[in-house]
Amino acid sequence: MSIRKNFDLSAYLIIGAENTSRPVEDVVEQAIRAGFTFVQIRSKKSSAREIISTLKKCADVIANLGKSESVALIVNDRLDIALAAREIGVKVDGVHVGQSDIPVEVCRKYLGEDSVVGLSARTENLIDYVKTADISQIDYFGAGPLHETATKPDCGVTADGRIITRDLAELSMLAKISSLPVVVGGGVKMADIPALVKTGVAGFFVVSAVAGAENPYVAAKELVDVWRMNK
Repeated sequence: MSIRKNFDLSAYLIIGAENTSRPVEDVVEQAIRAGFTFVQIRSKKSSAREIISTLKKCADVIANLGKSESVALIVNDRLDIALAAREIGVKVDGVHVGQSDIPVEVCRKYLGEDSVVGLSARTENLIDYVKTADISQIDYFGAGPLHETATKPDCGVTADGRIITRDLAELSMLAKISSLPVVVGGGVKMADIPALVKTGVAGFFVVSAVAGAENPYVAAKELVDVWRMNK
């Protein structure tokens, strides 16, 4: 089955070399063993070759765990890196892009119908955007931030410098009106999970809560267990 029809957003890890003192692939392995279901490689500091190398190592980890058909591995922003990695045989399942990145229709054209393409929903006028957006080329929305976050300080920043965070009522409305699944992040902590489950969103995404944890496996498992207990 195509991973595009079989991905699970419930526990979504975003990670790059700058987010952890450990090898990225080690954190990814621990998160998946703990029950994480989706991995995005995002780095603003690594070179293209370094990101390709990271993707290969993470793809190998996922394959060794027998999860290649159920845990999606995607790259943030960089369609070129996804294509280059695939060219040398790395199983990259797709990309996640923002409003100002490569258009989703271009991503779909080059990645093909079986790939996963995620889109960060614009912070301002989020509900109206989701109601009117052409969603034919994308597979899920990323929404946030739930809280201000040092991992991505520009997340939610408007043109006049304000930071707009998403409240639970808005997320409930978003989950209700969107025909695509929605994953929410931005400073998410374990205490946020029960309320997030109640909004009806498909899952949560984290960076530092796992990548920066003293024990990534324990941190990841706590998040997954609380999500599952409240479903």
